[in-house]
Amino acid sequence: MSNSRSYAEFFISESEEASTARRRAADLGCTPIGAGGATALTFLAAAVQAKAVVEIGTGAGVSGLALLAGMTADGILTSIDVEAENQRAAKLAFTEAGVAGARTRLINGRALEVLPRLTDGAYDLVHVDAAKSEYGLYVTEAIRLLRPGGVLAVDNALWHDKVADPTQRDAETVAVREAGRMIREDESLVPVLIPLGDGLLAAVKRPR
Repeated sequence: MSNSRSYAEFFISESEEASTARRRAADLGCTPIGAGGATALTFLAAAVQAKAVVEIGTGAGVSGLALLAGMTADGILTSIDVEAENQRAAKLAFTEAGVAGARTRLINGRALEVLPRLTDGAYDLVHVDAAKSEYGLYVTEAIRLLRPGGVLAVDNALWHDKVADPTQRDAETVAVREAGRMIREDESLVPVLIPLGDGLLAAVKRPR
């Protein structure tokens, strides 16, 4: 990582609670969003004054803490993960950070089974960071869930620098690359690819 990339990645210091959650994620074997991407999530949530957020992939709570930090004081984070152990770690992280229990709704299950039950156009922000092979399906659901003016945020959009290399054709890379193409070509979205961490692809849903 270049000096400028590293400077940007760690421009905002991470909270003690987030650092602790990051260590728990390592113990659990799940990789959280990088420090720079987490800062971007806080910024995006604050920019749209997010009150209702969906997170696909709870992990150990690093990204959830970032989202909650930018959301309104009464905002509610709905976070979906197939691993109950991850969500227990996230719940602990939220408690340590002083987040009221009523502000988080942790749903244990497969995202593609849970997301269809959520209300169309009811969310200010949707963050995607789960099974890479399902990214395209997550993006389709996320666009449906977002209100006009809402924001989609997709982590790992560069996927270990493989997405930009057309010779990389493994299933996960192809799925992430295709999800990016979907977002870029969707005329209902205004996208930007932010080269922080492993890449954060963000997009605003245009007003109707």
